[in-house]
Amino acid sequence: MDVSRLVLGTMYLGTRTDEATSRALLDRFLDAGGRTLDTANCYAFWVDPSGHGGASERVIGGWLAAEPSRRDRVELATKVGVEPLDVPRRDGHPVEGLSAEVVRAGCEASLRRLGIDVIDLYWAHGEDRGTPLEETVEAFGSLVAAGAVRRLGVSNHPTWRVERGRALAEARGLEPWTALQLTTSYVHPRPGAAVEGKDHRFGFVTDETVDYVSEHPDVELWAYSPLVRGAYDRPDRPFPQAYRHLGTERRLAVLDDVAQAHGVARSVVVLAWLLASRPEVRPILGVSSVEQLESALRVADVDLAPDELAALDAPA
Repeated sequence: MDVSRLVLGTMYLGTRTDEATSRALLDRFLDAGGRTLDTANCYAFWVDPSGHGGASERVIGGWLAAEPSRRDRVELATKVGVEPLDVPRRDGHPVEGLSAEVVRAGCEASLRRLGIDVIDLYWAHGEDRGTPLEETVEAFGSLVAAGAVRRLGVSNHPTWRVERGRALAEARGLEPWTALQLTTSYVHPRPGAAVEGKDHRFGFVTDETVDYVSEHPDVELWAYSPLVRGAYDRPDRPFPQAYRHLGTERRLAVLDDVAQAHGVARSVVVLAWLLASRPEVRPILGVSSVEQLESALRVADVDLAPDELAALDAPA
């Protein structure tokens, strides 16, 4: 497995994760061959005393400033769209949304906090149906044309909106979205079941998502929360109720066998399986300690044999 295909999630850097630990995580990830960092302008407003985001970007910016040569070794991805507003919009929308003004201002602010000249991948973080999709697409495309952003992605959007946005960009000669960020894992919740802590209506990878990405090889699929908040390895963090069904039990039994054969934690096999999937799914690691990161990095030692992949892929 290629460690450079892993993504380090930095959601809690500067808030739940102190700066010293944050820098240690960034250092270790880079030293191990990791390259891609994922953050957002809103991270992590829900635990920050200010009620606003920006802490994660500031920590990364400080880490880069301490050793500028690191910039050439990392791919920086950040997002805009769900930073809370002090005063809701006229339509009652409580977060910033994806208007042209917000997209441009958000990019400028992220560049400033990160201390960089260009964002490698800029995400539309969540839907904003109060803003015409044409306006959002043109705003993102203009950032690429201006050289402020290299590539564009979209998170927590339904597939039909992703396709419509890409078609609008193509028709206007603008850079399209070429990355899609949703949540998925080796086990899945029951269809239609509410999942605790998941409030994005279109946040889960579905069969339609996989089919869409398979038919559009220019679109890369990233997965946040691929380890279901530690549920694979930690008895104190059981799977949410929606995951508790016979299909999960059968899949976990196979996972146990493969993990034992390779001498690694179940979570490491989950990461290896995502990377080996076709289409590939790039997992975002949401770790809070160097020890957790070290465990995840063991994916480099796992080479899943064809029969193991077949067993893991078998219908639950």
